[in-house]
Amino acid sequence: MLRDIMFADRRYFRVLLQNSEEKIASNTLAARLRSLIDGGLLSTAEDATHKQKVVYSLTDAAIELLPTMISIGNWGNKHLPASPITGPFFPYVYEQGPRVWQELADDLRHRHLGGPAPKPSAATIKSMIKAYR
Repeated sequence: MLRDIMFADRRYFRVLLQNSEEKIASNTLAARLRSLIDGGLLSTAEDATHKQKVVYSLTDAAIELLPTMISIGNWGNKHLPASPITGPFFPYVYEQGPRVWQELADDLRHRHLGGPAPKPSAATIKSMIKAYR
């Protein structure tokens, strides 16, 4: 779930369910999201466009996992079929190192926590994944 929210910007229950590579069942998805919320890695807010929808957002604790997620993704691409979400994104970002990782974390903080917008030259997850699809 964190991978899909962090790197594919899937922030709604239905989107997570319908686009799950693992074909997760709705009750399992609900339980996992609840666990991530209870664990302090996700938060929810009402969607301003629809009263019955909630949007899931990463917390700062989850964003701190970015270097770990990049490392795991890089390892996974070496040993397993590449994820359609990230393709060659992980090996590239892994090689770029902590400076780019910090720019990506700043991008996530902006989109999920309302932090300041990253500088225009900063790497963003959306632009980097798009370049490698």
